[in-house]
Amino acid sequence: MRTPKSTYRLQIRSEFDLRAAAAVVPYLRDLGVDWVYLSPVLTAEQGSGHGYDVTDPTAVDPERGGRDAFVALSDAAHAAGLGVLVDIVPNHLGVQTPGQNPWWSALLKGGQDSPYAEAFDVDWDAAGGKIRLPVLGDGDDELAALELDGGELRYYDHRFPIADGSYETGDTAQAVHARQHYELVNWRRADSELNYRRFFGVNTLAGLRVEVPRVFDESHSEIRSWFEESLVDGLRIDHPDGLADPAGYLDRLRELTGGAYVLVEKILEPGETLPAGWATEGTTGYDALADIDRLFVDPAGQATLERVAPAEDFHSMIHGTKRGIADGILRSEVLRLTRLVPADAGLDPEDAADAIAELLACFPVYRSYLPGGAGYLDDAVVAAQVHRPDLAATLTTLHGLLNPYLADPDATLTELATRFQQTSGMVMAKGVEDTAFYRYNRLTSLNEVGADPSIFSINRVDMHNRLLRRQRDNPLSMTALSTHDTKRSEDTRARISVLSEMADDWATVLGQLDGAAPLGDPAFSSLLWQAMIGAWPLSRDRAHAYVEKASREADSSTHWTAPNEAFEDRMHSAVDAAFDTPAVTTLVTTLVEKIKGYGWSNSLSAKLLQLTMPGVPDVYQGSEFWEDSLVDPDNRRPVDFEERKQALVNLAFGALPAIDESAVAKLLVVSRALKLRRDRPELFAGYTAVTTTGEAAEHIFAFDRGGALTLLTRLPLGLERRGGWQDTAVILPEGKYSCAITGASFSGGPVPAGTIFETYPVALLVREDAS
Repeated sequence: MRTPKSTYRLQIRSEFDLRAAAAVVPYLRDLGVDWVYLSPVLTAEQGSGHGYDVTDPTAVDPERGGRDAFVALSDAAHAAGLGVLVDIVPNHLGVQTPGQNPWWSALLKGGQDSPYAEAFDVDWDAAGGKIRLPVLGDGDDELAALELDGGELRYYDHRFPIADGSYETGDTAQAVHARQHYELVNWRRADSELNYRRFFGVNTLAGLRVEVPRVFDESHSEIRSWFEESLVDGLRIDHPDGLADPAGYLDRLRELTGGAYVLVEKILEPGETLPAGWATEGTTGYDALADIDRLFVDPAGQATLERVAPAEDFHSMIHGTKRGIADGILRSEVLRLTRLVPADAGLDPEDAADAIAELLACFPVYRSYLPGGAGYLDDAVVAAQVHRPDLAATLTTLHGLLNPYLADPDATLTELATRFQQTSGMVMAKGVEDTAFYRYNRLTSLNEVGADPSIFSINRVDMHNRLLRRQRDNPLSMTALSTHDTKRSEDTRARISVLSEMADDWATVLGQLDGAAPLGDPAFSSLLWQAMIGAWPLSRDRAHAYVEKASREADSSTHWTAPNEAFEDRMHSAVDAAFDTPAVTTLVTTLVEKIKGYGWSNSLSAKLLQLTMPGVPDVYQGSEFWEDSLVDPDNRRPVDFEERKQALVNLAFGALPAIDESAVAKLLVVSRALKLRRDRPELFAGYTAVTTTGEAAEHIFAFDRGGALTLLTRLPLGLERRGGWQDTAVILPEGKYSCAITGASFSGGPVPAGTIFETYPVALLVREDAS
């Protein structure tokens, strides 16, 4: 199996298609990248900017360049010595426009007799043998707007196929609609009455049943050809938790790929590990990101930050937000589970639905994989009984139904048990990532996918322990700092984390900002101003788009389905004040000027750590320069590769760039680290902590990978306040060393930290006699 030493993620879309990606391959090779890593490339909804709404899994998307361009990209990468990793989406298909999805269109036209009926996860009995499509508006008689047009039903911009023989001359559109295998219903009914499985709460992404052999084969036919033709070297699997049988799916995929490198987008809660036996090399790196961020957070700031951004205990909060999701946008999933409870279980349906929703709210991880992970279900039952003692007996009965192995070790999973596992991850993602992460705002650099914001910081000893375990258990798992899904990109978070080192000053500034532009929501005010300061300077449009999305995701002072105009007016006025009101602008820019240098120090240190620690580092497109994005779609903006290419050429002349807005210093660190990992992999085969001594020893994090030594600065503001490095030293192992970043030379033994970090807050030392 070929495995990558590093990857570089490219977002493929019509504006930057596969031919454009092929054109940047020489730059990626010169940067030091080992594999190019592509976002989904199968045919998606026309105009899709992300590609996760695949409409035809049997072909490469023409809008993204088509198959010929895909082959050209693969050929270019392989000719340059790079591997190719591609993101695939087995859990769902895009169904926003039925005419673009031949499988969904056939389902709507043929119903249960359609050749694709088994491909989609539809509960036909729940709606009298029809599929409910939540597209109608709020008018009294929206079906009156239906028209017959070209052999289809049309509702404004929506078009739907009609079943053979369901139209007779003179029929009204409403009469034809009544004969279809689908029923158009009000969009608000989706939350409780939808009868097809979705991706989370997205009505336009319909769940796919890849556990059915024929569906797997047909939906992976194009992917299979990639390996038969040696076009691709590995795969990234989107959202495996949504599948009925993730382990079985990965086994089939390993067979299809011939044993290629496979990563899964699996979010692990603190202390959780990948299920044993999964045919995968690891995760996509959210777990690494969470650890790295916390190394650069000062625990001394915690109490003050909590005081200025009041919130309930995080785990109490997420119980409430998850329960809100189970009772709200995913109520239809809870009711489907309730319908699967056997009649002879003797449970009242309302009590059963209540108890299932409570179990989902109490579930401690995204999902279990029974019989593995049964302890998580056990814990959820106990927690649910504590929260709802009135449901204790119902919960006990459900426990046995949701885990049939309790009564019979040789049991097989029922549909109820399987579907509960598919549902728990949806509730976690929507209740935690997409709600609580916008409410719990003491330090928003901690609110990232795969992280637990209640864990404030990690000390050096704990970080070494985690990296040693990663080297031992998951050396081929990906590490990441920015992705297409991060709520805030790596350098935005690096700057925000500085606030933990100056919590009292931040409290004063936040109070002044909130006084000048009051929102009436202290928690969200903290989020808004941290975002503005973390990403400043940013455009007005970017700022307005971000706060609108963030506030509605928080679902506290305003909501997606019922915007609070008064609150949102105040919120947008606050954003405008940052640009238009001199006093507010001064508060923002003065604080940014004060902390940006420390933020850059954190950025370089976090990046070098990610690039050299155990695991396979991924560089998200463009993040070899400062990456100041906020949540999607902000983090999917176009990248100026020509600017980066020219800057990389200039670095070849040997000058050491200053750490400034140009971001060339980050490019230097990234390129030198990537090249060393690619060209000297033997230097990265182990992991040993490196000793530091002296007054400021805690401000250094250092390790030896087996000939390549990473040394970095942490908590730089605190370091300056205590008077700098003073007598602090790094005890280098015996030998002679040169820095891959600056070229400086060192000998083994104690070396003053001030000497090592004279030019940059990071160093990457190479032992000259290393084999």
